[in-house]
Amino acid sequence: MNQASNSLRRRLLQIVGLTALNWGLAGQIAGAQTARAKEPELLRIGYQKSAVNLVILKQQGVLEKRFPNTKVSWIEFPAGPQLLEALSVGSLEFGLTGDSPPVFAQAAGKDLLYVGAEPPKPDSSAILVLKDSPVKTLADLKGRKIALQKGSSAHYLLVRAVEKAGLQWSDIQPVYLAPADARAAFERKSVDAWAIWDPYYAATELALQPRVLATGRELSSNNSFYLASRPFATQHAAAVAVLFDEVSRADRQAQENRKEVIKLIAGFSGLDAGVVSLFLQRRPKSPVGPLNAQTVADQQRVADAFHKLGLIPKPVTVAEIVWSPDTRRA
Repeated sequence: MNQASNSLRRRLLQIVGLTALNWGLAGQIAGAQTARAKEPELLRIGYQKSAVNLVILKQQGVLEKRFPNTKVSWIEFPAGPQLLEALSVGSLEFGLTGDSPPVFAQAAGKDLLYVGAEPPKPDSSAILVLKDSPVKTLADLKGRKIALQKGSSAHYLLVRAVEKAGLQWSDIQPVYLAPADARAAFERKSVDAWAIWDPYYAATELALQPRVLATGRELSSNNSFYLASRPFATQHAAAVAVLFDEVSRADRQAQENRKEVIKLIAGFSGLDAGVVSLFLQRRPKSPVGPLNAQTVADQQRVADAFHKLGLIPKPVTVAEIVWSPDTRRA
């Protein structure tokens, strides 16, 4: 009787053990399936030639390895406004722009979110004139034609430059052109000045040796922002964290392995290595981080300036579209 009882007990323990093991394996499988389910099916990234960290990741295929179950696509844009238009209509999940494009997008009712920021880069944009130009100071821009990409970081730089010169926006003649067209107009003297950012600024500086009327110093912080579609940010917080880990890692590489990165970016972009070297020299360390109170305040000043001049149709509150992964605030 005792022997039979012991045998039955052992059998029951085996069954319980196997059941527990099976439940454990099932839990692991379910967990793995859940993890895979949270990985985005599609990740389309918008970038520009100036997006150093993203270019490094693209060229090295890093994200394709970090997201093995995701179709990762890279789409290049000439400037931020075009990139954010694609983001807002569902053609992108993630991208990097300067300070002004998100303001114009928010004012136009586009549904997107600030998810991260890089440190200011005030030396990476400038207002240029040709060497023989009669324009010597910012005040001399009165009545002049100035090329710029509408809604870009250069737009805000010019707004601030006009203000510093004691002029009104109506005192100048803005000529809204994409960078390539603006360079052509600048060279043939169809415009008197050009507000532009790197690497277009560096390429023009080396090729034409223009005079620099002003950079972002004491005018614009020239912040750079990572933006995401609302569905991507709110549904894939873990993926956003992976992106930022890799972006910051790429930035460390840009700082520590400068020769290698110059070669990599030059090979990708077709830019001369000297151009790449110049614009990297004036680019500070640029790891990504969350938007802090100072960054949001800087960005609100950009928005307020554009609204004051009637360049956006309504006032915007930047903080309303700043995403926080901790609270899922959107």
